[in-house]
Order: sequence, then C-alpha cells, then structure tokens
Amino acid sequence: AESESDDDGAKRKKKKKKKLSNKERRKLEREMEMNNREALIKLENKKAMEANERGDQYTCSQTAVDENDGNWLESLDIVIPSFNITVAGKTLFEDSPLSIVQGRRYGLVGPNGMGKSTLLKMIASGELRIPPKIDYLYVEQEVHADDTPAVEAVLRADKVRWALEDEAKELQAKQDAGDESDAVANRLVEVYDELNAMGASSAESKARRILFGLGFDATMQEQATRNFSGGWRMRISLARALFVEPTFLMLDEPTNHLDLNAVIWLTDYLEDWQKTLVVVSHDQDFLNEVCDEILHLDQRKIVNYRGNYDQFTEMLEQHRRVQQKNWEKQQSRLRALKRSGQSKKKAEEDVKKGSRFREAGASKRKKAAAVAQGGGGSSEAQEKLLERPRDYRVYLTFPQDVPKLAPPIIEVIDAGFRYGPDFPVLFKDMNFGLTQDDRVCIVGPNGSGKSTLLKLLIGQLRPTRGEVRINSRLRLGVFNQHASEALPMHLSPVEHLRSQFQDLTYQDIRNKLGKFNLPGHAHELKHRELSGGQKARVMLCQLALMAPHLLLLDEPTNNLDVESIEALIEGLNMFGGGIIVISHDARLIKGVNARLWCVEDQNCYAFEGGLDAYKNKIIRLLEEQMQAFEQERERKRLEKEAVKASAS
Repeated sequence: AESESDDDGAKRKKKKKKKLSNKERRKLEREMEMNNREALIKLENKKAMEANERGDQYTCSQTAVDENDGNWLESLDIVIPSFNITVAGKTLFEDSPLSIVQGRRYGLVGPNGMGKSTLLKMIASGELRIPPKIDYLYVEQEVHADDTPAVEAVLRADKVRWALEDEAKELQAKQDAGDESDAVANRLVEVYDELNAMGASSAESKARRILFGLGFDATMQEQATRNFSGGWRMRISLARALFVEPTFLMLDEPTNHLDLNAVIWLTDYLEDWQKTLVVVSHDQDFLNEVCDEILHLDQRKIVNYRGNYDQFTEMLEQHRRVQQKNWEKQQSRLRALKRSGQSKKKAEEDVKKGSRFREAGASKRKKAAAVAQGGGGSSEAQEKLLERPRDYRVYLTFPQDVPKLAPPIIEVIDAGFRYGPDFPVLFKDMNFGLTQDDRVCIVGPNGSGKSTLLKLLIGQLRPTRGEVRINSRLRLGVFNQHASEALPMHLSPVEHLRSQFQDLTYQDIRNKLGKFNLPGHAHELKHRELSGGQKARVMLCQLALMAPHLLLLDEPTNNLDVESIEALIEGLNMFGGGIIVISHDARLIKGVNARLWCVEDQNCYAFEGGLDAYKNKIIRLLEEQMQAFEQERERKRLEKEAVKASAS
C-alpha cells in the first residue's frame, strides 16, 4: 500500500512539472544565448579597456626632441613639427604639426571619432612629449567616491599647499606639547612664509566660489563625494582643475555634465583664464566666448585658425574653396598626362614631383622634421597627391506636416506637486497652456524641478494639487539624457525600428537611418555596440518616424558634435509641431528661437528678455549669493573666535 501511495505521489509531482512547449524552449535557449553573449562582450570590453590602459592599441611618434636643448627645456610653448597617432590600426594623425602658445585659449574641433580626445590623452599620458617645464592637467575622470567632503576634495588637489598645511599643524602641535627647539620654530616660520606666498589664506574661499559656480550650495559642499552621482563627481573634478590652475589645462567636453546656469558661470570664469587652455566642446557659444584660437582636425592634421569659432567657420569656407580649386587643377593635370599616353602610375608620379599645389606649410614641416631627425631636407618622393576636400555634413529631418490638434494640447491648472508629505513642495499654483506652435526652453537652477516638470507634462507624474490636462489624441516624442539606455541592447537599429513601425520596409528604415547620418555599417550592429552619438541618432530617428505633435527634449546635444547640433537645429526649425527643451547649449536655444520659461520659487513663468538677459541675471545672482555665503561664513568664524576668547 505504501509503495502504491509513493508511486501516486511521484506521478502527481510529474504532472505538476509542466513540460515546456517548443516555443517556450526556443525562447529559453535564446535568453541563455543572449546572456552568454553579453557575458562574452563584457569580457571582451574589459580586455579592450585593459589593453587601452596599457597603451596596446595606440602607437604614437613625433619629431625627435633634443633633450639638451635649453630653449626646449625652459619653454612653456608646445611646438611639434610633426607627429603621428594610430589607434587599433586606424591612422588618426599623419605628419601633423601641433603649435600651442603659452597663455592662449584654444578650441579643438572636428567630427566625432576623429581623434580629438585621443590627442589630449596622448599628451596627458606622456606619449606625446612636451617641454618638461609645463605642468599639465587633463580632466577626464570623475573624482574618487569616498568620505571626503566635496570642498576638501577640491582643496586637496593642490598637493603642495595641502602638505605644507599638514606640516604646519604637526609643527604647531609639537610646540603646544612643549617643544621649544629652534629647528621646529624656524621650520614653522618657513612653512608659514611659503603658505603666505602662495595665498593659502584665500584657498578655501576660492575653492568654495568655484564649487558654488558649478552648482554646489553650502550643504552640498560639505557632503561626501560618495553621495554624489557620476555627473556631480565630474563637476568636482572640474572644480579641482580650475582650483589648481595648471600651466596647461585640457578639458574634454566640460559642459556635458553641467546645466545652463553652470555653463553660464564656467564661460564667464574661463573668459579671464590667463594660462594655456585647450578645450574640446560641441557648444558653439561656449567656444565663441572662451577661445581666441581654433585647432581644426582636418584630413588627419591639426590646422590653426586665429579667432573664435564663428571667425574660424568663415576662414574654413575660404580655405575649402582654395583646396577645391587646387584639387581640380591637380585632376586636370592628371587627365592631360593620361591622354598623352602616360600610365596612371607614371602620371601620378609626375604630378607629385611637379605639383605647386602642396598643402599649406607642408614643405616647411617636412624640412623641419628632417633637420631635427638629422636629415638634410624633404624628399620629393615623400609628397602625396592632394586629397579631395570633403565637407562633413549632417542632415536630421523631422516631419513638417503634423496633424493639428485643438489648443491647448496640454493645460496646467492650479497645479502643485511634492514627492511626499516629508518632502519639500516643488510647485504650487501653476497655470499655463501649450500649443503645437510653442517653442519653449525650460531654465532654472539645480533642484528647482525642471525634470520633474517635464514628467508632469507627459503624465509620468500626477500633480498632488490641481490638474494637468493632456489631449487624449496627443502624440508625445520624448528624448532625455538616458533615452539611449531604453533601447533594446540585443537588437540592431533596423530590427528595433521595424518592430516599432511595422508598415515600413527594411529599405525604408535604412533610408531613414541614413538621413540621420548613422553610418551604413552601424545599421545592423547591436545597440550595445554603438557609440553614444550613434545611439542618439537612432533615438532621434525614432522620434521623427513617430511624427509627434510635441517634442520634449532633455539635453539632446550631449552626444552630438557641432555639425550634428547644427543639423538638429535645422531639422527642428522645419518640424511642424511644438517643442519643449531643457538644454545647456545656447546655440540650440537661440537657433530654434525658443522662449525661456523659468522654473524657480515653486512655479514656472515666462522670462521677460532673451538668453543674453538671462545670462546677465544668472552671473549677477551667483555673485550676490556667493558674497552672502562668504559673509555668513565670516560671521560664524568671528562668533567662534569670540566664544573661544571668552572661554580663555
């Protein structure tokens, strides 16, 4: 009987264990394959990063340096007649000069992926040698996350001053403990003299002002760095660099982690920067106001242009016309030689030898390089045929004919919001409406609620008071800083967009991706293999295919280069719907003619005046707030000293 009972129990267990269908089994196999593939990709990425750190993928060479040359040893200028950089077999710089004069502010520009960041990394790593007297700093990584308060992390960046202050404390402690030796007393006097000479007494005030300008209020400055997100720790790294003031400062997209108010402050601060600065940035207004010279990466060479970014674009257009004319003359000469019976190879050799249309400055560079390397001059055989000049152009298109909805498409009525009873009120008594004709840029200080307002407008959050009415037929296109993370990483752009827009053919999707300048080879790559800029293009393409009535864009320029931002502006100006944008990029705000809506004082209101008036207001308010903050710190210090004096 017991045996029969056990058999029945075993049968019931077998019945309970459901057998997988073929469809479920295939799905499980795909998931396992996907997990294995992702694990393999992570391993490959880790190996690539380790190789990158070791420099395995990079090769760098330059004109020979005479280490006994006193002028080079003492120089604060960087003059490299010729250098080459290759990454993973791809030549980024070939026989390129580099000239950086001490005390000038340079903007390093060129299309994404052409080697701008690589050049800065090669200098920072010492692979590209510069005079040893130049102390340099490359801001790339966020500050280490630990228990160090933000303001102390900035102060510690000046290692010499910090070490002297530590030594002064130790010497003072010895004296307090009864050590009256001349050695301790004399050394303490020397340390204080050195600290006074470097202005150590104003160091903390300087550090706090920089942090304040970058968006850190008094409370945030005292918080441990581990409490901040990666973006905020990048701000601390930037603050450390500005505080130290190296002879040669290199900044790579410094505005990417900043909001508009912080960009306004940083621009104003760097306009008075007295030391050498090279900055990579996609923000044209930032480059215009900060830089007095442009380094343009073109055809694997650095070309210097005096003036700001707007002046550079005018000169570049003239330079392109000359390049095109010289290339056409070269092609005409080649065709004539071929018609006379010469082979292609012989014709090209003759043109190389006799060409008077060499690249500007090429002969001087080659001669200088040869002399420095012990040669007697340039060889004709080294000359190359001129490359056809090609302008890097980007086109981003959005639908013009968007069906009209009755206004307002979104209406905010007496709306208020807080995240909970224990949280502060972010908004109260808001009243406004939006139509498809509106072009609005939302501005305001950190923590004022700009992103929260967007979430209220798209229905992701509900107001705790009042209401937000959204037209039931409204199609919203949303692009935010984390939009690319929402892309299915196991799908390619074509696969993803075909799943979203099933009425479009494979070729329709590829054509549309092509119009958004996603390279053809990237159409079939998985999203996880694409760069940040390529993912941004996929997301923008998806928005265009949606044909939304209203676009909500939160920092859409972060992964785009200058040319792509210009194309985005043109595309948005052709768009037939409404636009709400949060952006630190002044060129985008001006380009789409957006009205400013200011979020502050628990409300959202139209700002009277344009972007320039808003910039002036922010600079004035920041200065007033910093002065009030410093006065309060001084008041507390005096009170503390008074209490200590009365106690003694």
